[in-house]
Amino acid sequence: MATGTDEPTLTVDELAARAGVTVRTVRFYSTRGLLPPPVIGPRRVGHYGADHLSRLALIEELQHQGMTLAAIERYLEQLPPDLSARDLAIHRALVASWAPDTAEDMTRAELEKRAGRALTGPDVDRLAAMGVLVRAEEDGGTYRVDLGLLRLGVELLDVPIAHETILAARTVLLEHTRSAAQEMTRLFRDEVWNPYREQEGDPEHVAAMKSLSAHMQPIVVQALVTAFQRSLKEELRAAFTAE
Repeated sequence: MATGTDEPTLTVDELAARAGVTVRTVRFYSTRGLLPPPVIGPRRVGHYGADHLSRLALIEELQHQGMTLAAIERYLEQLPPDLSARDLAIHRALVASWAPDTAEDMTRAELEKRAGRALTGPDVDRLAAMGVLVRAEEDGGTYRVDLGLLRLGVELLDVPIAHETILAARTVLLEHTRSAAQEMTRLFRDEVWNPYREQEGDPEHVAAMKSLSAHMQPIVVQALVTAFQRSLKEELRAAFTAE
């Protein structure tokens, strides 16, 4: 059972259930070096933690991107070895941000199984406020769940932030990110797209334009997240050290 801490407390069966994969898959990834070894407890039982769960989620996302296992191995080798489960979750969210939507319809029982914990009514309300899920209107017992945000959202359930604050924060983020997206789109259209349109009869330029468009989103998302993280750190430091 998971205790809500970062201690490795999951058995291989519990880890597989939380990650939505089979035990055989977990063992296979371990033999390939994609997962760190478990902590061996009493009776030689292996225990897994949040970092294993986050790595499994990242591997799944990379596979959705069409990467082979060999390519995923090389990708993971380039990551810093001391990344926390939360760092890996954020990294996965960045990878998922330019992948096709990975929403899935779930019952309450299926949602709790993927979340790895029982969810109260207020928990579901908080996940909805964070944009992690949307209730199906027809029956109220089914949820449309964003798999890229679910694990991060579940972690945030234990952070002491009021429901109203989450809603207000989401409104602020949506307003400002939409404004940034509009400005980036305008810049891309005026400085990149329009010059290429003048040569749209050239097949090579059309191919180059498509390639550039495919690479723009991950680059912009990475830059936006990095800039936001740095700005937020500076603002929080100034706000709580000025007093």
